[in-house]
Amino acid sequence: MESGLSNSIEKRHSACRWCVGMCGMIVDVDVETGRAISLRGDRDHPLSKGYACIKGLQGVYALNAPDRILRPLKRNESGGFDEVPLEQALDEIAAKMQTCIAEDGPHSVAAYKGTMGFTHAPLLEIVPRWLESIGSPYMFTTWTIDQSNKFVAAERLGAWGAGTHHMLESDVMIIVGGNPLVSVANMGITPSNVTKQFKAVKARGMKLIVVDPRRSETAALADLHLQIKPGEDVALFAGLLREVLANGWEDSAFCAAHVIQLEELREAVAPFTIDIVADRTGLSAEDIRTAARMFAHDAKRGAAFSGTGPSMAPHSNLSEHLIQALNVICGRYNREGDVVRGAGLIRPRPMIAQVYPPKRSWLREPKMRATGYGTLNGEMMTAAIPDEILTPGPGRMRALIVVGGNPAAAFPDHLKTVKALKALDLLVAIEPFMSETARLAHYILPPTLQYERYDLLFGQDAESLNPEPYQQYLTPVSARPSGSDLIEDWRFFYEMAKRMGNELLFFGNALNMEKTPSTEELIERVIAGGPLSLDHLKAHPRGTFVDVPPTIVQAGNNDPAARFEVAPDDVVEELEAYRIEDRGSAEYPYRLISRRMREVLNTTGLNFPACRAREPYNPAYLNPQDLAAIGIADGDWVEIQSDHGLLQAIAKADDTVGRGAVSMTHCWGGLAEDGRPFTEVGANTNKLVSTDRDCEPINAMPRMSAIPVQLRPISALH
Repeated sequence: MESGLSNSIEKRHSACRWCVGMCGMIVDVDVETGRAISLRGDRDHPLSKGYACIKGLQGVYALNAPDRILRPLKRNESGGFDEVPLEQALDEIAAKMQTCIAEDGPHSVAAYKGTMGFTHAPLLEIVPRWLESIGSPYMFTTWTIDQSNKFVAAERLGAWGAGTHHMLESDVMIIVGGNPLVSVANMGITPSNVTKQFKAVKARGMKLIVVDPRRSETAALADLHLQIKPGEDVALFAGLLREVLANGWEDSAFCAAHVIQLEELREAVAPFTIDIVADRTGLSAEDIRTAARMFAHDAKRGAAFSGTGPSMAPHSNLSEHLIQALNVICGRYNREGDVVRGAGLIRPRPMIAQVYPPKRSWLREPKMRATGYGTLNGEMMTAAIPDEILTPGPGRMRALIVVGGNPAAAFPDHLKTVKALKALDLLVAIEPFMSETARLAHYILPPTLQYERYDLLFGQDAESLNPEPYQQYLTPVSARPSGSDLIEDWRFFYEMAKRMGNELLFFGNALNMEKTPSTEELIERVIAGGPLSLDHLKAHPRGTFVDVPPTIVQAGNNDPAARFEVAPDDVVEELEAYRIEDRGSAEYPYRLISRRMREVLNTTGLNFPACRAREPYNPAYLNPQDLAAIGIADGDWVEIQSDHGLLQAIAKADDTVGRGAVSMTHCWGGLAEDGRPFTEVGANTNKLVSTDRDCEPINAMPRMSAIPVQLRPISALH
């Protein structure tokens, strides 16, 4: 705490946790009310150094927003909501869940953790443990609708126990379909004050290659921008693998020690000649050769990383496998004796120079009742939730708890998703605002927000992204609103276990179900497995670099069975199917791709006036030449149709977008049934996406980017 400018205002240290940037903040608090009144970036914060984005600067607005829900709401018979006491709501919800379990078993109850569900350290552990306590395997998060191909690749290819090279120690870096200068998130980077970080590594000589259909903010910094046709990442990386192997640029010693199926890989990528790849990707042969040379020949350290672009495009599992196979054959991993970053302070991970071989966990039980999908990283497939609700029969999903997410706006196949959510016997939204999902819920439980609760800057899921041994303990800097009846998000799951008579484990130890633990007590348990102490963290309100020995990569066990499998049969078969597939009809000549806005993160920020003033809707960005070809001008209305659905949007000229691509931000548009004009609420791109076809067979990942569409001017309606 710092003294303020007057006796009635105090400056308090905190941090924004709305994304992995984790920017340090100074919060001005009215001493009389205890409520935050303003905030700004903390220039002396050792990680973010004063940076704060437009979203983060709305943190105090969110606390005091006129549309914030402050007391629990229960749906009434007329479809509206009535306020109810928190304890009554908890009692009724627990009773309804017990009825579902008694009639249809524990599979009838599920939980979905959205983006904001990853921003509170105690919540990360308690949700899966609560599901275990009732015997339900139906744990869902954004991971399996966002970048689940990364888990598929790790479980088909294998994973390295000491991690890939971080950008701070790299000579080269490839980013595929990611834009961390806006999103702040991408594997292999430092998420704090990203623009300065990239400028610093480039100033010391690191070469940056960006693969993206648009000249994104990150691509504008690249030494080589490969402006690829949407959805053709497979061709590019098959071609790069072929070029590397043909020139002998692979790390032969690493491959001999840790890789099998190298010759099978060589044979599988052989048809992807430079000319064929150039034709499919729209790239020049020279740029493809240059990329291969820059990555594999000219540099010895540095890896390739993908963002959500290829993760949401067709053949996403295959593209990720090939991207990681490029890292494998070039040996872009930390080796025995290397000093590495990001080992963690909460649960320090040993760094071992060995392969963790493929395990294909999705082949084992449990499986989803209606669709038969298995698990990835301990989670079920999010895109299959509607089918689990809508498919009749014993064990049907009847109750869904949503924390920190907005499925009605964010899930693919919007109309089907809304139909499914309406078909639930119990939908609980732990949500501070009347989101699209909250409007469909039977109960809305308003949670405390980030400046009103205890937390850690880096929870156990995020600390691996931070390359430094740094942590910050965050205390409530703002009192709860007067007259509010809020719940800490983690406590909902504790209260459900208590009411349902179940024991609840937290990092392996049972919680006291007679006396509710405090958030501080839970955070002490979170950090108990590492070198941190709460007293030490409390003594450093801005956070602290923890004095721990450097993490040194240890020798592996030389298990001859632990090898990367670079060309398993199913990958080779899919690559051949991709090579000969129909490349699309003339009826749908454009490809709709996703993009991020600084002003919003998924649906967070859509109800903040300052954010909406800068971005009142989500335009359909097109290359000016495509606008002219369609016969529309900047600002005109355009109808965008896939073979599944259609939407209307406002066209905007953008010469950073490649020809043939349409670039839009997701999660806008509200509920389609409202019929609100797209000029007010934007357009929901998920109306164009089907979950009944064009889905990945292992992880149910739909085609959410590189969607074939046609465009028509609707200026006559304008």
